[in-house]
Amino acid sequence: MTYSRLEFVSHVFIKIMKENRVVVTGLGVISPVGNDVPTFWKSLQEGVSGVGPLTSFEPTNFDSRIAAEVKGFDPVFYGMNFKEARRTAKFVQYAVASAKQAIESSGLDLTKENRERIGVLIGSGIGSLHTIEEEHKVYLNKGPSRMSPFLIPMLIVNEAAGLVGITFGLKGPNSCVATACASGSHAIGDAFRIIERGDADVMVTGGTESCIVPTSVGGFCALKALSKRNDSPQKASRPYDRDRDGFVMAEGCGLVVLENLEHAKNRNAQILAEIVGFGMTCDAYHITAPDPDGDGAGRAMKLALADARLNPEDIAYINAHGTSTKLNDKIETFSMKRAFGAHAKKLMVSSTKSMTGHLLGAAGGVEFVVCCMTLKDNIIHPTINYEHPDPECDLDYVPNVARKVNVEVCMSNSLGFGGHNASLIVKKFKV
Repeated sequence: MTYSRLEFVSHVFIKIMKENRVVVTGLGVISPVGNDVPTFWKSLQEGVSGVGPLTSFEPTNFDSRIAAEVKGFDPVFYGMNFKEARRTAKFVQYAVASAKQAIESSGLDLTKENRERIGVLIGSGIGSLHTIEEEHKVYLNKGPSRMSPFLIPMLIVNEAAGLVGITFGLKGPNSCVATACASGSHAIGDAFRIIERGDADVMVTGGTESCIVPTSVGGFCALKALSKRNDSPQKASRPYDRDRDGFVMAEGCGLVVLENLEHAKNRNAQILAEIVGFGMTCDAYHITAPDPDGDGAGRAMKLALADARLNPEDIAYINAHGTSTKLNDKIETFSMKRAFGAHAKKLMVSSTKSMTGHLLGAAGGVEFVVCCMTLKDNIIHPTINYEHPDPECDLDYVPNVARKVNVEVCMSNSLGFGGHNASLIVKKFKV
């Protein structure tokens, strides 16, 4: 693997400047296949699909009438009162719920912590289109004087990070990322950097999304991006399969607690994994289509490897972006070959989206949780619905059945509209 002189010098400089190792101590998930980490992880191991007929609205006139919706979610269960929940967009509710899970699982006692050293960084690609749709109806039917004073707070993407900070009294760095389908991964990468440089001891980070509404489904249908396999929804998301015909809209949230290693050790925290590398690039090619030769995504992987001081051969498993669209799966395969060379054929690659659908800005957060659980349990979940090999997608996609195998290092990839690419590397923690 070769790098330009600029890449080499920049990464040497970064490594010299690094002072803090960063570990993962807590996980939280709201998803179409489970609203807590144990249920979610069990579903993935068993190859359970969360895709079904779309119920959020009447989809009769839409080309795609299926979705991977969150089921049985009650914000009150996670500490929000009914009045507060009514004034809070669903993507924000998911973030509060996932944050509660992640903080509790981390064992953090917030009453004993300096909350000015605990921050929040949560990505979301879209925010609340539902709020915009509903309030636009009010405007048309009743006029502007009847519009909700909560319209703006409910729709803007930073409200997830903001309300998590408010709910748990976290006064450290607080921000959001909006880079389409790479939002969750960019948020985790940015939070990683914040702790590395000493600006916080703990960060609650990841991605959240809930936009299964007519506007977004109609928009993605117009782009010809969604699967039309309406008669067999559980078979619709089929990454890398020859007969894939588009992705499946999904919703949910995945958040993690990242922590300065010394801070985690001082409180005897259970350390789940260590995050060691982050790479981000732009295709600079097209607003929706990926670069045909996979250069941008491949460079993100190379940069993550360099950041982690790892060789391609050190990576055993990649949790791929794997959307089930014709272009993405083919070009992501190209990009993995560019980054890993001959080792690409030895990689184990799987797509969480084969079961959860595409959670857009939340995907990277949810899939980072998957990587942590893979390291913990030494189980790689399958890519389901892989039935017809595609000659242009010729790697080991762990088809249809989970694989029990020792995994020391994982990579997670996210590729977003606009050419945004993010790669994260996480490994088993060793003193």
